[in-house]
Amino acid sequence: MTEEEIAHELSHRKFYKAEQEAGFVEAHQYVTPQQQDPAYRLAFRDTDFLLREELRPIRFQLELLKPEMLLDEAGIGSTLVMYGSARIPAPEEADAVLAAATTPEKRLVAERLIAKARYYEEARRLAQIASRSAVVEDGKRHFVICSGGGPSIMEAANRGAADVGAESIGLNITLRHEHTPNAYVTPHLSFQFHYFALRKMHFLLRARAVAAFPGGFGTFDELFELLTLIQTGKMQPIPILLFGADFWGRVVNFAALAEEGVISPADLGLFHVVETAEEAWGHITAFYGLDLD
Repeated sequence: MTEEEIAHELSHRKFYKAEQEAGFVEAHQYVTPQQQDPAYRLAFRDTDFLLREELRPIRFQLELLKPEMLLDEAGIGSTLVMYGSARIPAPEEADAVLAAATTPEKRLVAERLIAKARYYEEARRLAQIASRSAVVEDGKRHFVICSGGGPSIMEAANRGAADVGAESIGLNITLRHEHTPNAYVTPHLSFQFHYFALRKMHFLLRARAVAAFPGGFGTFDELFELLTLIQTGKMQPIPILLFGADFWGRVVNFAALAEEGVISPADLGLFHVVETAEEAWGHITAFYGLDLD
């Protein structure tokens, strides 16, 4: 079919796509002062323009839309989100962590981190179990592993999926110090965010269960926002699994919050404290009535 014949087709697109228009621009040499001025650039190709303060709402939209579109195209219906520290070592890294501790105080901290290395293994095993289950409904994959894309517990989550040949998601955040995705994140499901708020939104948009391992400010931020969303009815309940009774019992006195009246006693039922991957997966399958044996 000739270009003239195509043009007369009712279903034929009459406007050029943006990428085609951009190609027209790149095919020409800009030589006049008007053409060479930044004002003449196509707005969507003008990075300086997109980075202006006034364009923040547009950048919000882009960070919301890009992962949403790509995850939908990848056929991902829901996720099992795994939060946790970026500092807990994998068991095979324990000796190196201890060797790097140069003072008694640092050695004590190193020993405490090494004691939590078992959670790396539990995170990895939970990811293996969920990924091996391969739940598919209406053509969409469910309980796809999703982490923050970084090291430690996040790495364990993506690593567990990779162990059984499954894809997994990494939602990285740009930081001042170097921060690259761990090697186990599926490349086409590895995303980078500028805004923490949009990243946290994507953690929960597809979440059908969340496992929170021992962690610091970031883990607390993500966990307590989730608890607040469910407590206030902004989000429907999902299984929330807190790994490590010793850790969570020491760092957060949930019972005291209820005793002080600042949360309801019923709010203590929003989560379950677990120790093993199998226990956590049992809560998830029971919640959704899944028989995956």
